Amino acid sequence: MTMTQEVIKQYDRYVMNTYVRSPLVLTKGKGSRVWDVEGREYLDLFPGWGVSGLGHNHPWVTRALRGQSRRIIHVPNNYYHPLQARAAKKLTGVSFDGKVFFCNSGAEAVETAVKLARRWGEGRYEIIVMEQSFHGRTMAALSATGQPKYQEGFEPLLAGFVRVPFNELDAVLRAITPKTCAVLVEPIQGEGGVRVASDEFLAGLRRLCDERKLLLIADEVQTGMGRTGTWFAYQHSTVEPDLLLLAKTLGGGFPIGAVVARRAIADVLVPGTHATTYGGSPLGCACILAVFEAVEKQKLLERVNALGRYAFKRLAALKERAPVVREVRGRGLMVGIELTIDGRPVVDACRAKRLLINCTQDRVLRLLPAMTITKAQLSRALSILEDVLMGLSH
Repeated sequence: MTMTQEVIKQYDRYVMNTYVRSPLVLTKGKGSRVWDVEGREYLDLFPGWGVSGLGHNHPWVTRALRGQSRRIIHVPNNYYHPLQARAAKKLTGVSFDGKVFFCNSGAEAVETAVKLARRWGEGRYEIIVMEQSFHGRTMAALSATGQPKYQEGFEPLLAGFVRVPFNELDAVLRAITPKTCAVLVEPIQGEGGVRVASDEFLAGLRRLCDERKLLLIADEVQTGMGRTGTWFAYQHSTVEPDLLLLAKTLGGGFPIGAVVARRAIADVLVPGTHATTYGGSPLGCACILAVFEAVEKQKLLERVNALGRYAFKRLAALKERAPVVREVRGRGLMVGIELTIDGRPVVDACRAKRLLINCTQDRVLRLLPAMTITKAQLSRALSILEDVLMGLSH
């Protein structure tokens, strides 16, 4: 029995079967490369749904973790620590004037936003959400998600979420009632197939929210912190949300989430209305500050834009040659390749060639390469993908 088989056997016996797992046991990572337990090297273009947005084990993040762990690991939130204040100041400095609530994950950020919106609504509790959206697995986040396949078996869901088609402003307008308090949208739907909200749609949402006194909530758990070539995907438009939800790349691999709320509404949540035990820990905030330092000093936003242009140019050319490619979409280093066939065999074929990618919505290949990936690594990854897709086109 190989080491891989032995680990998988232990998982089968001791770990809950809540994921569709590839038969790959990873033990080490550096940048855009990972190694399995047998010592084989892979090129990773889907590092943890974007969690490792700086690549695996970015040296500045690991240095921050080591240094802070020698000082103090946990500070309860009934006290203060300087790193949380510094991290909040950095986040509001690159987004908008507001205050920050720190939590542990994207789903927890969504839960926080739902509570804040309902309390702010003073009796209004309905939140308009989008079809094909994905907001997490906890009950409010699951109820807000616009994909019934994730909700089956967990009914009754939390009431108060009204689902409308993505990118259709008239549908949002028709869904507004006297009970509506907010609109929740992903500027780019990740799990929904890398579908991009148009600038006109986002601008229309902002206008409707202003006119009807609603909150506009941007779920940027997957798109935030530089993924699309700006700090946040909403910044490609002229629209600013009232609430900004973050996680994944925020901690450079360390679990932490955040909600940025406009100053005028942030104080709706007062002591006793919301809390989290581990949110905003010294370790997590040290990692946030390391991520900011890396993005700024290594000029990663410029890098994402340059490499994104290169990737989309390559993939546009591939679409012309490979009939199985229906559409290429996304922004920066968030790429969706919609196929005319099931994408899961493509993921398997790429893994056999030591390239790790993802498939969502059955037919959409999703690439979220690290912002630190080299052009040579990206080129090699695209060449592998081209070979696999061209092979299926003949």
